[in-house]
Amino acid sequence: MSVHDSSNHPLDYPIWTALTTTHRTLAEGDARARRYPTEITPFAAMADTSAESFAALGALMSPKDIAVLFTPEAVTPPAEFKVALADTGEQMIGTPVETPANGVDIITLGVDDVAAMIELTALTKPGPFSARTHELGTFLGIRVDGQLVAMIGERMKPANYTEITAVCVHPSHRGRGYGQMLLSAISRQIVSRGEIPFLHVFTNNHSAIALYRRQGMESRRRLHVTVLKKEDG
Repeated sequence: MSVHDSSNHPLDYPIWTALTTTHRTLAEGDARARRYPTEITPFAAMADTSAESFAALGALMSPKDIAVLFTPEAVTPPAEFKVALADTGEQMIGTPVETPANGVDIITLGVDDVAAMIELTALTKPGPFSARTHELGTFLGIRVDGQLVAMIGERMKPANYTEITAVCVHPSHRGRGYGQMLLSAISRQIVSRGEIPFLHVFTNNHSAIALYRRQGMESRRRLHVTVLKKEDG
């Protein structure tokens, strides 16, 4: 595995591509291993799977940190790491169909909404979300009676692609089309900038995959999702 293979698509190693292009100013690390600041997201990437690159990744991590990798092949780390999760995800790409908001007020979320965003993501578990995740891009939401009940946002930005993330709706407010409305709204913003929307979803999340396909997205490829901790962590 090497990110430098000329045949690689920018989305084959989306974390590395993001941290060496649009998000390079956020990157911690060097030419062998890079990661986002932990208060933004635990995503990390290596240039290859050599012992030197694993050592560089380990040097970036404290004992309590995790490193989340997205790679085309399964990752087998050296003994100084332990695998907290090894799963697969589908990488889906395309512009979701336009869905009218039907009188629903879609708002742009910011720093004042972080507590509500963390509360909603803790309840619905769409993936890692921290106090500074919203700094990665635009986040949109829907409030009902003052409560944040649905949200969506932008996360990784590899080259001219933008990842849709944190697609979540409060269990008490499902079935009203909020997810489709937000998918449509965020993708229109992405496309208006000349970028291509994509997202990741665990392979076993069949209902979400079916939803995204109905909305006009298609599977590009399967990636391995590996969560590493240091063995002494």
